[in-house]
Amino acid sequence: MPSSYTFNDPRLAKLDGFQVEIDEAHERADIILNRPPYNIVTMPQRDQLRLVFETLDEDARVRVIVIRSIGEHFSSGGNIGGFMEATPEHVSKLAWNIAAPARCAKPVIVANRGYCFGVGFELSLACDFRIVSETGLYALPEQKLGQIPGSGGSARLQKMIGITRTKDIVMRSKRISGKQAQEWGIATECVADGELEKATDKLVDELRTFSPLAQRTAKKLLNDTEDSTLAIAIELEGHCYSRLRQSDDFKEGVEAFNGKRAPKFVGR
Repeated sequence: MPSSYTFNDPRLAKLDGFQVEIDEAHERADIILNRPPYNIVTMPQRDQLRLVFETLDEDARVRVIVIRSIGEHFSSGGNIGGFMEATPEHVSKLAWNIAAPARCAKPVIVANRGYCFGVGFELSLACDFRIVSETGLYALPEQKLGQIPGSGGSARLQKMIGITRTKDIVMRSKRISGKQAQEWGIATECVADGELEKATDKLVDELRTFSPLAQRTAKKLLNDTEDSTLAIAIELEGHCYSRLRQSDDFKEGVEAFNGKRAPKFVGR
């Protein structure tokens, strides 16, 4: 059964608007937004989320990280008043904090339902897998405040779906349904609202069947080569392939394949 995660870092002694659970039996940690009904994200919460990801990344008990929420909405966005109170230096760190899921070496899944706006959308875009329910609505509404996305939203979205669709979302503060998000390549999967948790659990269990080392390598390679030329991407892929060729996990995978059995990967 999942239990509350214990942090040694005093900065995480009291979590602001979320909780963290660990399920050691399933090698899983859940970051759960818990400020219903809209799970508004505060400025201090952004700092804590980064620290949590850095901690979980170093925890050998955790193979997969899930971000989810309590209630009918993932997050309606950030605390607007907090932007006016924060210093320019603090505001400049927003994108770095919200990019923590992308920097994390482990697979990160986010489960979205209801409103997924502003920083809620940007946090989701920084994850590796986005599972959205049919009730899900994605939006970057900053134009309505005389602003633009400030935590990587427009930049990540443009890489995923191109400039035309990104302008449609950003410049019009347009809401995109879960189904359309899947069709456009924003969401990995769109499921019925009542199936969101089941679909998330299924993906966690699937990812756990692979080599942790190969998963970490694949994530870093794909992130690092997103902006590179094809020639450089192929070159880096070859170097990563060569390094994995020497791993215990690759040896185990080959032996399991030849022996017609399930592999037992150890992550080295």
